[in-house]
Amino acid sequence: MTRKKYVGAGIVKSDARALTTGKPVYTDDLAPADCLIVKVLRSPHAHALITNINTNIAMKVPGIVCILTYEDVPQSRFTMAGQTYPEPSPYDRLILDRRVRFVGDAVAIVAGETEQAVDKALKLIKVEYQVLEPVLDMHKAKDNKVLVHPEESWKSLCPVGADNMRNLCASGSDSHGDVEGTFAKCDVVIERTYRTKQNQQAMMETFRTYTQLDTYGRLNVISSTQVPFHVRRILSHALDIPKTQIRVIKPRLGGGFGAKQTVVTEVYPAIVTLKTGRPAKIVYSRYESMIASSPRHSMELTVRMGATNDGVIKVIDLYTLSNTGAFGEHGPTTVGLSAHKPIPMYGKQEAFRFTWDVVYTNTLSAGAYRGYGATQGIFAVESTVNELAEILNIDPVRMREINLVREGQVMPAYYGETATSCALDRCVERVKNMIDWDKKAKPITLPNGKIRAVGIAMAMQGSGISNVDVGSVTIRMGDDGDYNMLIGCTDMGTGCDTILAQMAADCLDCDMKNIAVYASDTDVSPYDSGSYASATTYVTGMACVKACEELRNKILLTGSEMLKVDVDDVDFDGQKVYVVADPEKFVTRKQVGYKGQCFSNRELAATVSHSSPTSPPPFMAGAAEIELDPETGKVELIDYCAAVDCGTPINPSLARVQTEGGLVQGIGMALYEDVIYNEKGVNYSNSFMQYKIPSRLDINKIRVEFESSYEPSGPFGAKSIGEVVINTPSPAIASAVATACGVRIRELPITAEKIVMGLMEKNK
Repeated sequence: MTRKKYVGAGIVKSDARALTTGKPVYTDDLAPADCLIVKVLRSPHAHALITNINTNIAMKVPGIVCILTYEDVPQSRFTMAGQTYPEPSPYDRLILDRRVRFVGDAVAIVAGETEQAVDKALKLIKVEYQVLEPVLDMHKAKDNKVLVHPEESWKSLCPVGADNMRNLCASGSDSHGDVEGTFAKCDVVIERTYRTKQNQQAMMETFRTYTQLDTYGRLNVISSTQVPFHVRRILSHALDIPKTQIRVIKPRLGGGFGAKQTVVTEVYPAIVTLKTGRPAKIVYSRYESMIASSPRHSMELTVRMGATNDGVIKVIDLYTLSNTGAFGEHGPTTVGLSAHKPIPMYGKQEAFRFTWDVVYTNTLSAGAYRGYGATQGIFAVESTVNELAEILNIDPVRMREINLVREGQVMPAYYGETATSCALDRCVERVKNMIDWDKKAKPITLPNGKIRAVGIAMAMQGSGISNVDVGSVTIRMGDDGDYNMLIGCTDMGTGCDTILAQMAADCLDCDMKNIAVYASDTDVSPYDSGSYASATTYVTGMACVKACEELRNKILLTGSEMLKVDVDDVDFDGQKVYVVADPEKFVTRKQVGYKGQCFSNRELAATVSHSSPTSPPPFMAGAAEIELDPETGKVELIDYCAAVDCGTPINPSLARVQTEGGLVQGIGMALYEDVIYNEKGVNYSNSFMQYKIPSRLDINKIRVEFESSYEPSGPFGAKSIGEVVINTPSPAIASAVATACGVRIRELPITAEKIVMGLMEKNK
């Protein structure tokens, strides 16, 4: 490798032109015209047993081909969570179940020639229910006499403290040091409780899948998914067919943000295709994507924090109550991040404790969403730090400067890992200067009576799941000397196809146009866990570097044989293999490519899998400047500054876009997005009229800068960036609001009503 031409450059995404010109690249664009239209009849009750279901009249609707009920589908329990086997999430689902567990749960599957026929048939299915008492309050779920999953076939594959007879999806505790002894030595101990709601990923492309049988009778699944290989395994479990009979292909994705790490739609057209032999597709409406999807887990987090008078945080004790909803997808794993990401940021602790319960309720099943539990935990812990700073009369920035973790420190609360690359101190300093903190730290009342104030927060995440995630790359030289790269990870708009091509081009000293990237197809691509847990750049990127190195060695060996010299006497500059002592003696890359396919016993190809024993965290700091109207409670975000340590940014342009997009989602969580249920478990937040996400007009100025570190275990020194960027807005904005008006909002979103009510209470 002679130079870095592409790594570190802001290369335009390879699919940019296709996407911006409206080329047919998405799942629904590619589905055959003769696909059966599949839709799901959904339960109107939060908890009920189906006592009778009559489909006779519905089947007479012209164009209806297939109607399936719980009596017509396999009865093997599975999880829809796209996680590495054995999945920590419990096997608590059936394709269709006699017991329905939330308003919107699947009751029947209808497939027909036209959407009109299917819609008519859905209305003609007659279902009789025995309505049961639901468990809607997560505080009352644990050990409730009403069980969400009383079935004997429920099972948990991993020891996560799950017990369906107690409505527990997971429970447990983790600690380090003498927690109570350390609290006893602290000058100040505070305890605060924070609450977060479910949040919808709200990606532009809703959930969608089409399926068909190929020439050999195998089930082909073309789906908008982040986890093709996990989809194959999950469908094998659900449908009771071998994985060898399933092929999963991922087209371009119109966004995922974690929603498509859950297998929300795939099973429905798959079972229709197996029953009818015909292609079938399902496309969720926005309404369905709101009421029957996989939003963020709502959590209640109680933080107990102890410090000395000079601001040193000595101990943190966190209890998280997480609501997994009707099913356990990602329940046991998201909860861990609520502590294992925020607590390690404070490097002077002598002890910590983390206790958790993840409970079943008869509400919409939660799942994976960017930040994956860290977002909720960072809101609680960072807000508590800001409250502690206020009590101690220490500037919040200074509070962090005193306590933040630094490079080389061991992080007991982060599985004992060492911060091998950490620019968190520089991120805090950078954000402090960007927002002009020293000038704006105290609130300013404007002539119109509105108040300007600032708030700050820090965040960390991970880079893949250590000792679990696998990234794989196959790269081969063709007979023209160009390269094909096959990857199993999923570009969901993040640009990972482009980033991996940048790495490969630099490793092989060629132009990016010489590398054709193909992803992701379970029949063709090497195994990859999928695009989640901020894994792609760090994990699959390292597989890419290793694969290119292996292929490079094969090119050198083949070239040396062609030149009839020892392999140690040649080098490869990307265009030719040449003799070092006599550079005029060479063979071109194209000649090597032809040789690899003519009288050769060595394929010029390499497949490498990579898994990491560590998960080096990216870090960031974020600061918000808000303007608050004390008469109405309205909050306007004026400026948001972020400084990010993602190691070496492989593509700064895409890293910036990732950061800006994540910040907007975090701002939406902080100020706008709210999921509201009525007393019967009906989700009122079922459209963008009720569930508000911020527009460009709502976010004003966002400024992003990078404070690079170098991660020795990552490709070109890179770490992840995809998730850490969503985590700081909620605590930073909450702190700014509290500074502006003295009202501390501890439940998201921070609405005008909550601020006004808080002001009224404060002024009594």
